Amino acid sequence: MGSDEQVLKKELEELQKQLGKKQKFEDALSSLKSLLRLHYPSASPSLRKTFYSVVCRVATVLKTRYTSPGFWLAGSGLFQEALLLTSDSTEKEHLRNCIAQAKEHLDQIENPPDVSQNRGYLFEGHLTVDPEPPQPQWLVQSNILNSMASLQEFESSGRPVDHNTIETASSLLGELMSNLDDMIPEIMEMGSTAPRVPPASKEVVAKLPVVTITEEILAELGKDAECAICKENLVVNDKMQELPCKHKFHPPCLKPWLDEHNSCPICRHELQTDDHGYESWKEREKEAAEERRGAENAVRGGEFMYI
Repeated sequence: MGSDEQVLKKELEELQKQLGKKQKFEDALSSLKSLLRLHYPSASPSLRKTFYSVVCRVATVLKTRYTSPGFWLAGSGLFQEALLLTSDSTEKEHLRNCIAQAKEHLDQIENPPDVSQNRGYLFEGHLTVDPEPPQPQWLVQSNILNSMASLQEFESSGRPVDHNTIETASSLLGELMSNLDDMIPEIMEMGSTAPRVPPASKEVVAKLPVVTITEEILAELGKDAECAICKENLVVNDKMQELPCKHKFHPPCLKPWLDEHNSCPICRHELQTDDHGYESWKEREKEAAEERRGAENAVRGGEFMYI
């Protein structure tokens, strides 16, 4: 059963890579939906987290790369399928938000605002120019939050404030006030502290490989190599547990550490945990970081066009 799940995880990783390729996106979603329906109900907690992580990645890719209604419709179907299968309340809430964003995006396409009474003309006989359609609410919120972060960074830098900066701050304040009801939960979330880091997953720890120190390994590590926890020098035939980051420790030393932490004592590489809330928070943080990078790239692209 364990080997079957490893094969399935590899398949999910491959499907996730295809999400960034426009020609393969819909096929990848179709395959993912089929795998979700077939394997999620009997999957282990670790495999379920992998499924959820890939579904979250679909939401991020849609929001940052694609506008095609077919892509968003396929994404909405996947989110609804995942919502029916998961029992985790945090995951359900996030999936409902993804479905709502998809619906809002599709509504904007299917029911564009009536601008027949407000068509602008460049000059007589010229083609009409329609106003730009309103942005979806989630994008408005994202833009305001990104602008707030940029202003805060500008203020903390100590640079002199010019007239343009004052106008930007004033405009931002007006937008914030008009969207206050929707923005309060977002602002509260921005100000909230990170959740307490839980210990590493028992299942993940149990599957960590045990390596026997050989002359070759010792020569590679160096003659002064030691277990970073107990500080004892390594010797040939020592049994060492290896983390994904390749750092090695005596199993009796590593276990108490991972009973309280979820990261490598040396490089802080994180292992998966059994805490659904914490894993969902990490995924949301990852999505938020990607959205911020996407917004920054869009701004840089716009600046380049006007140089």
